[in-house]
Amino acid sequence: MLAFKKKMPILNKNTHKKGKQFRLVKFFAYASFVVFIVFSLPLSMVISQRAKDILMKSHETYALLLGENLNHQVFQNFVLPITQQFGKMRLREKQQQALMDRIVRNTIHSYKIDLVNMYDINQGVIAYSTDPGLIGKKVRESLGYKKAVMGQNSSRLVSDGDGIWGTGIQRLGGEKKLRTYIPFMGVGPFLGDTGHVLGVFELIQDLTEEHESLVRFQYLIFGLSILIMGMIFVALLFIVHKAEKTIAERAREQRELETQLNQAERLAALGRMIAGVSHEIRNPLGIIRSTAELMGSMSTGNESQAKLSDLIVEESNRLNSIVTEFLDFARPQEPHLQDCDLDEILNKNMQFLQMALETKKISLRNNLPHRPLPLRADPQLLYRSFLNIFMNAIQAMENTGTLTVSVSEENDHYRVAIEDDGGGIREKDLKKIFDPFFSTKNKGSGLGLSIVRNIIEGHRGRIWIESRHKESTDRETGTRVFIQLPKG
Repeated sequence: MLAFKKKMPILNKNTHKKGKQFRLVKFFAYASFVVFIVFSLPLSMVISQRAKDILMKSHETYALLLGENLNHQVFQNFVLPITQQFGKMRLREKQQQALMDRIVRNTIHSYKIDLVNMYDINQGVIAYSTDPGLIGKKVRESLGYKKAVMGQNSSRLVSDGDGIWGTGIQRLGGEKKLRTYIPFMGVGPFLGDTGHVLGVFELIQDLTEEHESLVRFQYLIFGLSILIMGMIFVALLFIVHKAEKTIAERAREQRELETQLNQAERLAALGRMIAGVSHEIRNPLGIIRSTAELMGSMSTGNESQAKLSDLIVEESNRLNSIVTEFLDFARPQEPHLQDCDLDEILNKNMQFLQMALETKKISLRNNLPHRPLPLRADPQLLYRSFLNIFMNAIQAMENTGTLTVSVSEENDHYRVAIEDDGGGIREKDLKKIFDPFFSTKNKGSGLGLSIVRNIIEGHRGRIWIESRHKESTDRETGTRVFIQLPKG
């Protein structure tokens, strides 16, 4: 027992340490959720930007291949024939304009191109466009146009909508168009690339639908990230909550264990002291009683001497009963288990108390099943314990009342309930009712219920009391004692 006590501080330390660890886990859960939310936004932006770059690259490659084909077709089928026939190109003339339009439309046929513009770099105007309303308009000298004049290809995504709150997350809706600028160079089957920039092609592709798919994909990634992180967060909170409940329960059990340990140590010390004192008292008490009996039996004694001797014997017997209770408490008897009948034990108690019940005008409400209730127990010890409880109930009622006895079967045990309608027990006394030497009566040693509890717990059972005191409630008063005993 002492070794066990030495381990208690270690248990306290471990429990405190585990509590701190789980508080750290709880903080980690909240912090992780915030971090995941913060990082899921840049992650979705990076992934969607990567997808957008791939989309841009594929459509730019698509436009460059188309531009190369367009450059070849226009030079071979328009520039060379027109310059041979008319000496120079005049796209304002309807015949040349129609020929140019036919060549361009035949070239971009079946390709997803919204608009083709051809710029005259000498005059700085649009010389040809698949949208006739743009022909003759001035050139906007953008960076892409300037690069094309220098002989370089370039592409740029033009959008009429910005990101949400400047975060880089794109909004749904709005047009997204890819403008590709390609230098128009003279090429021939024998000359190859002449290196001279004759004009600039501008190819415009509508990427609104594809871009909206990317934005939806971005929202999906962001939403899934939040959902997954939320599920992880909830799982962590559930684990932490479960762990906190487990730690709190273990702490409560540990406190109860410490209380029981301290109580057991106090009772052990008290038992050793009581056993020693009882032995010292019993021997001279026996001498006193035998001497008094001898004095009472002497023929030379008078009547007053005989009465005094009887009084000494009576008080000696009473003291002997108290000493016996002390010894029973100090050295609890080990139950000798055997097959017995709980119904029979309880009925024997009630038969023995019948005279006391009639004297005090107490009615008995017998709710026993009146059939065998087999169990493994020590019938003598159980009889003593039930008798003590019945006597307490009778003493709690003043000349009238009802004593109720009932038994119920619950799985692998019996539950005995003994109820009286006396004055009840105060709540402050109820907590100490099983303490040694505590009693609410003027007589007695206060060891009765302590001995009863030892007997019941020796049978692997349990005893508890519920009571309503007349000073604490306007409802019915009384006390109920519950005894739980295993069947096997």
